[in-house]
Amino acid sequence: MLVYPSGIDVSTSTLRYLSALLRARRQERGTRWRRVSVGRQALLLLAHLRSGHTYAQLAAGFGVGTTTAYRYIAEAIDVLATLAPTLADAMKTASTKAFVMLDGTLLPIDRIAADRPFYSGKHKKHGMNVQVITDPAGRLLWASPALPGAVHDIKAARSHGILDALEEAGVECWADKGYRGAGGTIRLPYWGRWETLSAGQQAVNRSHSKIRALVEQAMATLKSWRLLRKLRCSTTRITSLVQAVLTLHLTCSN
Repeated sequence: MLVYPSGIDVSTSTLRYLSALLRARRQERGTRWRRVSVGRQALLLLAHLRSGHTYAQLAAGFGVGTTTAYRYIAEAIDVLATLAPTLADAMKTASTKAFVMLDGTLLPIDRIAADRPFYSGKHKKHGMNVQVITDPAGRLLWASPALPGAVHDIKAARSHGILDALEEAGVECWADKGYRGAGGTIRLPYWGRWETLSAGQQAVNRSHSKIRALVEQAMATLKSWRLLRKLRCSTTRITSLVQAVLTLHLTCSN
């Protein structure tokens, strides 16, 4: 395999932060020797998440075996995933905001037609459903564990306890029609065909859409980590990947 120099659009502060976490992990385990330094291991993970390169490609570029590259990446992901905020943490932050926004996104996966639980009829593709909570400016506050793509947004929100948590915290939340019937503090646009709505209802829906437009920034934040644009790993690992990205974003963007 040919190897060439490349770059990734991630700050050095992110690299230093992850390197410090991995160094602490090695000291905790009493690790004496590794094929790569903590800095190189951190760079290995960032290249995997940001560029979406395969283990074979990364192994060739970093001069290690494919199995070694997989183990180093998995270890770094687990370290980051444990630091991701919980829903309770997100509610504490949300309670300081005027309101929050809730939306779902589909992370595409490589599955065959027979894998019906992962097929999203809305998006016409296989994937994993991830619920996202943002602040009024569209900044990412929390991302949920991943569920099969066939799960609808309202069911996913109930499964994760998002609706109950928002109501208990008394936080108003703007959401789309996919959360119809949520109740509580969830604010939805009026339901029905546009031409059947009154002028007042149409005005409310237009205002609602303008407010929620910023939630797309959070989706873009997740998808800027190219690995999440097309996942080829086990579906059991996707939650950890999302949590690792969330930790990096919340820690290194502040």
